[in-house]
Amino acid sequence: MRAGRRGIYLTAMRIGPHELSSNLFLSPLAGYTNLPMRLTVRELGGLGWATTDLVNARSLLERNRTALQLVASAPEDRPLAIQLFGSVPEEMRDAAVMCQELGAQSVDINMGCPVKKVVRIGGGSAMMNELDKTADLVRGMIAAVKIPVTAKMRLGWDDDNLTAPDLARVLEDVGVAAIFVHGRTRAQGFGGTVNLAGIRSVVEAVKTIPVIGNGDVTTPEAARHMLAETGCAGVSIGRGAFYDPWIFRRTEHLLRTGELLPEPNFPERLRVLRRHFERYVEFYGEEHGAKLFRKVAPWYAKRFGPAKPFKHRIITISSRADFEAAVAEFLAWRAQFCDEAGELREKFAPAPLVASFMRPAGEADVFARESIPVPKGPVEVW
Repeated sequence: MRAGRRGIYLTAMRIGPHELSSNLFLSPLAGYTNLPMRLTVRELGGLGWATTDLVNARSLLERNRTALQLVASAPEDRPLAIQLFGSVPEEMRDAAVMCQELGAQSVDINMGCPVKKVVRIGGGSAMMNELDKTADLVRGMIAAVKIPVTAKMRLGWDDDNLTAPDLARVLEDVGVAAIFVHGRTRAQGFGGTVNLAGIRSVVEAVKTIPVIGNGDVTTPEAARHMLAETGCAGVSIGRGAFYDPWIFRRTEHLLRTGELLPEPNFPERLRVLRRHFERYVEFYGEEHGAKLFRKVAPWYAKRFGPAKPFKHRIITISSRADFEAAVAEFLAWRAQFCDEAGELREKFAPAPLVASFMRPAGEADVFARESIPVPKGPVEVW
């Protein structure tokens, strides 16, 4: 990552033949980064590249209905990578070919998921333990497709097995186009502090391919700090985009100009919440979409200030009417905390978000308490 005058970071970068409009990426989150989510953040601006939910390679080859839903896209959902997980070389190779046929711009391999049921089948973080075996699998995928193949990893299995630099070197040698690295180990899950020095060690391990940092980037300032401290080429944002779907636009503006845009006001948050809900209904159908949105709306509410009744009410919705009733009830209740302009009085405003790697030592880790739950059911239906 290069810095211009006054420390303003340049944001253009490439993955394989693809020139990106920014160096900001939407991370894959199982059960969340579906087409409605991707279209919502793309519409708000600043996003350079998005990746689907992680998809079971075997399920995709079997044309499992859920797997096909996970990779569903649209013309405005570009550029797009499909993220695969699995451990059988032939299945991963053939699934990569299928991703190419579906029109994906890239295939990403999940080597970082810490969830037990993914690791148990040899996927996710388990791939970081057997470098030669993983290299052979990746080599077969690269040989089978013309689109770039990338990899998402963690720093290692635990603090005693920080294999990411070695794995990054191996993967660069076999031809991956980019490395995404989450600055925690598999043992940490989503708790504890993101290790920026660990990300930097991966950046320093490779020769030419871009390394994209990831983990607890919840604000534009955190993205800039990660770029500055690690030397990574870009930043991938997951949970931070659920607190603030505008984070890509705000971060791109900060990196390009040095100016920090204010957080969106409440009417804008409500507008995007409604638009996101409508996309769920359009994609999944009214009842199913409304029920699935029950787990999404509370993330918006985390930046609403006082919202306890809304959080309880929104997880009961089954229709558009239910959704609008929940919003109307919340607006009436919320008025008691607002000034004449409809904005929260200062003492009720939510506290600023601070990334784990920018908090004072010993301060509580909010993410340890607020990990996004993974989907239920066996990985075969992912």
